[in-house]
Formats: sequence, C-alpha cells, structure tokens
Amino acid sequence: MAGRLLRGCGRAAAAGWAVAPRSLPAWPGLGLHCGCGEAAELRTMGFSEEQARRLRELQPSQGPPSREEAAAQLLLLGLSAEAALELLERSPALLRLPAERLRERAGQLRRLGLDGGPLQRALNRYPQLFTLPRRRMAAAVRLLRERCLFTAEQLREVLETCPAVLLEEPARLHLHFQYAYFRMGLRQKEMVKAWLFRVPFAELRNRHIFLERRGLYRTPHKGQTQSGNPKLKDILHLPEKDFLGRLACSSREEYEVFKKLLAREEEEEEKEEEKDRDVLDG
Repeated sequence: MAGRLLRGCGRAAAAGWAVAPRSLPAWPGLGLHCGCGEAAELRTMGFSEEQARRLRELQPSQGPPSREEAAAQLLLLGLSAEAALELLERSPALLRLPAERLRERAGQLRRLGLDGGPLQRALNRYPQLFTLPRRRMAAAVRLLRERCLFTAEQLREVLETCPAVLLEEPARLHLHFQYAYFRMGLRQKEMVKAWLFRVPFAELRNRHIFLERRGLYRTPHKGQTQSGNPKLKDILHLPEKDFLGRLACSSREEYEVFKKLLAREEEEEEKEEEKDRDVLDG
C-alpha cells in the first residue's frame, strides 16, 4: 500500500523538508479504496484531513488509485503535501497520467542535471514538463547541445534557471540564441550567467537595438570582446525605469516611440519579403 510504503516520506513531506531519492522505485498497484478508506490512506501519506478532502474532490471519475499514485510520485520527488496538492489542483491532467509516465519523465529530467530543489521548482512552476511529448523535449535538448553548442554543465545551468526552454518551439529557441550570438556578439558562457532565456526574445531585441541606435552598444568583431558594452544581465533584467535611466539615458516616452517605429519597420520588411516570394513564385 502507498500509505505504508510512504509513511516516513509522507510525514517529512507534510513538514516541507522531504528529500527526493535519486531513483524512484516502481510502486505496485495501490488497490481500490473508497470513502474513509481513501481518506485514511492519504492521511498516512502525510496529507491533513482538509488536504485529503481537496484531493478526493479532484477528477472523481479517475478513482482513488489515480489520485493516490499521482500524489505518491510527487511526494517522492520531494514536494510537500501542500505543494503536491496545489500542483494537482492546477494541473488535474496529471491524474490521468500513469505512474510510470511520471517516474519516467522525472528520470529524464534528472539525467539532464535537474535534481533536488531545482527539479521540484521546475515541476511545480511548469507542470507541462510532465505531459510534454518526449520528442519535443529531445528536440530542444539536441538544439541546445548540438546547434547552440552549450556544454553539459552549461545546459544544466540553463535548465536550472529557465526550465521553460524545454517547452519552447525549437525554431524560436534557436532564433533567440542566434540573435544573442551573432547580432550581439555574445558567447555561451555569458548567456548562461545572464539567464538569457528568461527574457522574451522581443524584449531582448527591443532593448539591444535601442542601445545600439543610441551608440551605447557595439557588436564586437569575431574573436574580440567589447568591454564598453553594458553587461548582458543589466540589459535583460533591470526594470525598465532603471534600464532607461542607467543604461539608455533616455525617457520612457522616447522608448515607447522607438518600439512603435521598430514594429512598423518589421512589418514593412515582412511585406517586402512576401513581395519577393511572390515574384519568385510567379
């Protein structure tokens, strides 16, 4: 039974300090329970009476085994009882996943370097990582390793600071990297330390081009560094007020006008490209 097997883990998880083992054991069928039987089982796993009630109200059609198995796997990852419950409330689709699928996906993320606290935070913030198709995740990883040339250690840091990269379309992820690498002259180490992928590509581009056109950012020549450029972390993460005041030496009004003009430029460029394609196709 999940309750007996998880007695120690459940109590620790309820207190919020459970430590996830490096490999998850495969639990056998948990058996059918109903009413007070299921409530008692959940209490044994570390859920309070109120938490057990909320959990039993999730996806009634799935039945007790699905709820208990999903809760058990989340506790084994190190989530507290409340954190596991909130995750299932936000993402009830997890209740429809086989326990084996949950274990398998957690194992994949561990092999990529996510473990312990970073793994718990990633899954708590992005439960879609459990349901993301295997091919989609593999494509993002291949892109970062083989085309963006991040080392295994750098990839681990990227995933710890921005696990959402695994949810990105590979083409958009590649564009984000290429812009930083070729247009801004940055290298992988700088991107990782500055948490490049935490900031949407559009925001990165707006801030970079604004600085560039004001003569405050110059793309270094190949093999060189431009020490006079602002730090990437400041460009990306300063609040807009500080970015404009400290780096761009500009006003909010001027920046807003610039963004509108840049958007118009992009629209005109797209129209020209469409005309060129039509001419070629004609």
